[in-house]
Amino acid sequence: MKRNIITFTFFMVSGIFFAQKDSIALQREARKYVREGNELYKKKNYSEATVSYKKALEKNSAYKKASYNMGNAFYQEKNYKEAIPQYELTVKTAKDKTEKAEAFHNMGNAHMEGKNYQGAVDAFKNALRNNPSDDETRYNLAVAQKLLDKEKKQNKDKDKDKKDKGKDDQKKNKDKKEGEDKKDPEKKKNKNDQNQNKNKSDKKDEGKKQQPKPRQGKMTPQQIKQLLENLNNEEKKTQKKLNVKKARGRKVKQEKDW
Repeated sequence: MKRNIITFTFFMVSGIFFAQKDSIALQREARKYVREGNELYKKKNYSEATVSYKKALEKNSAYKKASYNMGNAFYQEKNYKEAIPQYELTVKTAKDKTEKAEAFHNMGNAHMEGKNYQGAVDAFKNALRNNPSDDETRYNLAVAQKLLDKEKKQNKDKDKDKKDKGKDDQKKNKDKKEGEDKKDPEKKKNKNDQNQNKNKSDKKDEGKKQQPKPRQGKMTPQQIKQLLENLNNEEKKTQKKLNVKKARGRKVKQEKDW
């Protein structure tokens, strides 16, 4: 039993050793790719530099230098949309406040280039929280805040102009309609005639409504006469049917041959 424990411990230690060895090997490869990327970056070959930084991150996803430099390479290519996620990754992996401040600072610049002034303001504020003594970031924050305020004012003015335009259009339509009535007196006369005819028709209907109606249960002499005639006719028809039935007699049921 003791021998088995010793064997298990040996394999466990060996596994940890080889895992550490593999990890160190990956880190070395990552650093190699970062150095290659830096050389390409210096030569302003930003597109190939991003490829090297990407290879470094494939070897070590938490390598903050690779993500930060990759973000800068994207920024130099004016690919600000791709640069921002790399700065965000740097912020997550960086433990040093200065490194975080630099990543937030560049993130703010990328947002500024993309005219996302709210995003720029937020990024610069985060940079100052990590490095309050950075005057360049403070200056950039002031510029971003000014542009954001200007943008909000312009949007507010646009909304106001839109509402005012809607009111002006309603007024123009009203004035146009009134102007058409003035220019075409015959049209206006026809409208007046129609209104007058309508009023007359309404009065006529009202007069009909005001005529006295016979009370329920009390009939006029003419209605009584008509009702009597109808009763006599119905009685004659009924008598005639009875006579026909008597003449025919009952029908005999016959068995069918199934």
